[in-house]
Amino acid sequence: MSTGAALVFLAVVAARFLLPLAIPYFPLPAVVACLVLDGVDQTIFQSFGYDPPGYQSYDKAMDVYYLAVAYLSTLRNWTNVAAFEISRFLFFYRLIGALLFELTGARWLLLVFPNVFEYFFIAYEAIRSRWSPVNLLVGWWLSVAAVIWVVVKLPQEWWLHVARLDLTDQIAAHQWIVGLIVAIVAGAVVLLRRVVWPRLGPYDWTWRIRPEPLPEEIDEAHEQSAWRSRNDRVWSWNTLEKVLLLGLVCCIFGKMLPDYSGSTASLFLGVGVTVVLNAAVTLAVARRSWTVTSMALSFAVRLLLNVIYAWVANWFLGREIDGFETMFFLTMISLITTLHDRWRPVHGFRVRQVA
Repeated sequence: MSTGAALVFLAVVAARFLLPLAIPYFPLPAVVACLVLDGVDQTIFQSFGYDPPGYQSYDKAMDVYYLAVAYLSTLRNWTNVAAFEISRFLFFYRLIGALLFELTGARWLLLVFPNVFEYFFIAYEAIRSRWSPVNLLVGWWLSVAAVIWVVVKLPQEWWLHVARLDLTDQIAAHQWIVGLIVAIVAGAVVLLRRVVWPRLGPYDWTWRIRPEPLPEEIDEAHEQSAWRSRNDRVWSWNTLEKVLLLGLVCCIFGKMLPDYSGSTASLFLGVGVTVVLNAAVTLAVARRSWTVTSMALSFAVRLLLNVIYAWVANWFLGREIDGFETMFFLTMISLITTLHDRWRPVHGFRVRQVA
């Protein structure tokens, strides 16, 4: 591999990891940028004459990662509780299906468990850029999810994952497909202009790229920590959600990473224990009113603690620690739990306001 190809490879991989971190602060442009980068990354490599070995597995893993960050951003940003609950179901439903697919290799599972969450997230953020999502009722959001599920994702999942057709090859063989795509896009635009937009009513504001400010009562780190101290428990639905979220994400990663050879059950158990330990420490710190304002510093401290946990556990069990794979999973656990613990109180505060 030439120096130029190596630099391009490192730049693309760094972008795949860092770009999703912009989603909580610039939701729509950041998630669209993630989609575009996901679509062109291998083309970029090929233009430099380099095809990274095993990159396809890492590519799928990074898709799961950026969707996880998008879900966490809904905890921070989404003001419509009904839309949030629908998105949470869609996200975890897809994670379960993705893990079942990785365990069985049955492609039809991706048709049964389509990735509706991704487009539902984009739809919400597109609407929020001009209209207040609080004014839209649960029936509206269910209709959006249903249309995406049936009209968009089922055909897409069948095309890509069941029939395994390549769009470029199909266009080369059947040029009429271009006309069909243009007709579909034009029909979608007409449908939006004639049916959807009138039902949304007049614009509530000019273009808003950034999400609304957090509620003043819980926009500071110490206020979020105080909320956890009052409302959280180690053994709680909040901890269970983190265990399920990280257990599914890490197990999917484990099946995708070409060099990982551990069992899915042991990985899920290890992740679950680590998440519970993180929850206990986080709650103990909150109850002592110790607050780390910086998100980056909070992540670094948590990562250090998780490395210590892993070292002690492997020493106690008399096992060798695999540096790269262990650090990969510990970094993912530390990042996701840090974001979840910081933004879960914001969502909890909004739910209590609605109630």
